[in-house]
Amino acid sequence: MKKLVLATATAALLTGALTACVPLVIGGAAAGGSLVATDRRTSGAQLEDEGIELRASSRLRTALGERAHVNLTSYNRQVLLTGEVPTAQDKQLVEQIVTRVENVSSVVNELAVMGNTSLTNRSSDVLVTGRIKAMLIDARDLFANSFKVVTERGTTYLMGRVTQREADRATAIVRSTPGVQKVVRVLDIISEEELARLLPAPTKPPPPGAKPQSN
Repeated sequence: MKKLVLATATAALLTGALTACVPLVIGGAAAGGSLVATDRRTSGAQLEDEGIELRASSRLRTALGERAHVNLTSYNRQVLLTGEVPTAQDKQLVEQIVTRVENVSSVVNELAVMGNTSLTNRSSDVLVTGRIKAMLIDARDLFANSFKVVTERGTTYLMGRVTQREADRATAIVRSTPGVQKVVRVLDIISEEELARLLPAPTKPPPPGAKPQSN
């Protein structure tokens, strides 16, 4: 029974990761995800990121078929490539294809030249990502939705538009998470002043004794 419960939980986590991560998966399951409530990207950038992921996924599947396991995550037009490819030529090919996709501003190529990881390894990465997201949500001094988290073979990548203070705080949290071997920051650092402009203005309470208005 315990094995059945564990298998069911793992399957649920994998399904959640796959549906939350539109990014490409060639030959396996993605080990990443994103939080989707408040987003510091413009609405145009969000739509372009979705388009980048879809177009790049299609082109990479055509070029590589099932011989590679590539996760593709676009944030603010910057694309992070993680996963495994069989040769150095394939690693370069993937980057070239993604670079040519419309609206891509830059590519961070973290692909490893090695055999595809097992489902067990990817399940472990999904669990680590889940722990990180929970810890970011628990941190009262951070906006957890401002970060996109991707974990691959024990290395966690952080994406987002955040201040230096937020970046350092989140990095400390991720490093303390069980299962994390390394943290790589792919962050767009903004000033505290810019952050203040991005945040919604606080709602002022009505003055004492004010009567509610009726339409």
